[in-house]
Order: sequence, then structure tokens, then C-alpha cells
Amino acid sequence: MMSPTFPTVHGPFSGYSGVQILAPIREKVEAGVRLSANDAEMLWDERISLHELGELANLVRERKNGNRGYYNINTHLNPTNICVYRCTFCAFRADLRDARGYAMGDEQILARGQEAVAAGSTEMHIVGGLHHQKNYDWYLNIIRLLHEHHPSLHLKAWTPVEINWFQHLTKRSLRDILVEMKDAGLGSLPGGGAEIFHPEVRDKICEHKADTAEWFDVHRTAHSLGLRSNATMLYGHIENAFHRTDHLLRLRELQDETGGFQTFIPLAFHPENTRLSHLTKPTAAMDLRTVAIARLVLDNFDHIKAYWIMLGIGTAQTALAYGADDIDGTVRHELIYHDAGATTPEVLSVEHIQRLIREAGREPVERDTLYHRVVRDGARWHAAEPLAAS
Repeated sequence: MMSPTFPTVHGPFSGYSGVQILAPIREKVEAGVRLSANDAEMLWDERISLHELGELANLVRERKNGNRGYYNINTHLNPTNICVYRCTFCAFRADLRDARGYAMGDEQILARGQEAVAAGSTEMHIVGGLHHQKNYDWYLNIIRLLHEHHPSLHLKAWTPVEINWFQHLTKRSLRDILVEMKDAGLGSLPGGGAEIFHPEVRDKICEHKADTAEWFDVHRTAHSLGLRSNATMLYGHIENAFHRTDHLLRLRELQDETGGFQTFIPLAFHPENTRLSHLTKPTAAMDLRTVAIARLVLDNFDHIKAYWIMLGIGTAQTALAYGADDIDGTVRHELIYHDAGATTPEVLSVEHIQRLIREAGREPVERDTLYHRVVRDGARWHAAEPLAAS
């Protein structure tokens, strides 16, 4: 299998230093000119100083979001880990008869919602396995139940992989399913299931689930219905710099078309307990380089998130100087990445998050899912003005 690598620069840049390679790219960034595909791939060259790359990404970050460091108070709900697919990178899934397998009932789901509200959460992030003995109505009922009983929670739910599975179960159109989910209380879509778009990699790590075209169709349709969404990229496994660049450029193209993406989240691969456990996890240097390159290439995305669950607290904090403006949130009850060996805490307090942001020299700003400033009065809160990027 391939290992994540940096490209070797040939042609006119062969023999150049990192400073010389970066110089024409720096001119474009400082002038606000979009980077080309060649520029984007060049950024992965290891001769380019990570510090200089981060400095350039920080310029864009501050141009868009000033000194703000965003966070939210959120909780995760993974309703089931039983899944029909066997993706090589996944440590979360379980078979039906596996002792680890579970599927939550209505009481458990409502209890999780009540816990979230009591903790002051503004968002519940809902993703899970594709349980072949649960019909579509079971998934729809999760949204309806939570929205009816806890209407203050923004429900960010279902990746394109799950939506595609709902199509398979119902034989209905993508649009019909998203409209019904939205009517039931769906507020936005997470960015998962993207992994790596290029078929050279995707066909090896998740060959049976929703393909790249289907992933894009879900987000395109969601955006047309007024549902905002996020986007991710799973890096540091068998992909290389070309595949990562291709991934970013495809996202930039759809954002040009719809404008519906809010945030890009680079996801560092955790190999433990997966069928790719022979690989080593990405280094902090690669994490920061990926964040910085994403910020430089995705000029039409307002936000880049440093997801502390996957990056680790220290790297996520450092990423606030390398292009990231968002550190995610309290993230109560996250299972998927902890099952894959993430050693980060299972929840962070608001005070801890605010301290991390301040230590990085940023201003902590609580935001809701749609990037409105959150104003709190004790246990009560309301969304104020939109925190639009400049």
C-alpha cells in the first residue's frame, strides 16, 4: 500500500530552496489571488519551512476572522455502531452479534438530549453506523424525537454515507429524504464520509460506501435546500500529496458553485484498532502543514477547524497560529475516534477551551453551529449577530 508522502519537485523548481519555491505563492496570497492546482501541490514540498507556511496561512486566517478563536458547547450522539460496511480505517463499527455492538432506544436518545441541554449545549452532532436491521424511520425518528423534546438543540446529523443508505432503504430521491429530515428538525450536515475523494485511494479504504459523486450530490442538494454543511479530509494513511490536493480542489469547486460549506475540518488518521494498524499516525508537523495548506487553498471557506479530539490538544492549540480559527467544542460522548486510539479527553470544559484559546493569543468566542455569537445569562443562552468572516 501507498504511504503518505510529499512530492518531489522537478522542472523549473528542481534544486530550488523552500524560500524560492514559496516566493511566487506568497505574492499571490498577499495579493489575494487564488492559488492554482500546481501551487497547491507545491505547498506539500518538505523544503518549504513549516513556520513560513504557517505564517502565510495565518495572514489569510486573520484576514478572514481577525483574532477570534471560535468554540461551541456540543455533544455527540452515535446511535449505533453496527454497520454493514467494513471500511479499513474504521475502529468504531461492529457486527450485529459482536459483544461491542449496540443500538440506542428512544429513552437513551432522549436522556442524551436532556443531558446536552442541561450542560448548555447548543448543538448535537449525530452520526453512526448503518444498521441493516433498522429501517429509515428509525433514523428519522431520532431527529424528530430530539427536535420535539429539545428544540433548542441544533441537530447536525447524517453524513452523505448515511443519507445514501437511506436512499437504498427507501428507494426515494435524495431531495425527498433531505426535505423530510429538515421538516423533522435537521439543522445542518456534518462533513464526514469524505475520507479521500480520489478513486485510487477511496476504492482501497472504503470501496462499498457512497462514492465521491454521491458525497457531492448530497451536499449540493442540501445547500439548495438551505442546509449548511461542513467538509472533511482524512489524511495520513495511504494517500499522498497529489490526492490531498485533488481533494481540496474538488471542495473549492463545489463551494464556488453553492457557497453552502461553512467549515473545513482536516482529520488526522488514527490507525490503532483498524485494518491499517501497521501505519504510523501523522506527526504534529504534518497536522499543522495540512491545516495551513487547507487555509491557503480553500480561499472560499470561511472557517478551518482544528479538531482537538483528533489532533491532540497541544497541536490544535498551535494550529490557531497556522490557519485554523476554530477549535471545535466540548465534544461530550465522542466515540468514533476514541475507538481508533485517540488519547485525548472525552470532554473539555468551557473554561479549559477558553484558556487554550487565550494561551494561543486569540480571543475566545462562543458560536452556535451556524456561526452566530452565543450570549449567555446563567443557564440560558441566545444566538446574537452572525459572526461573518471578512
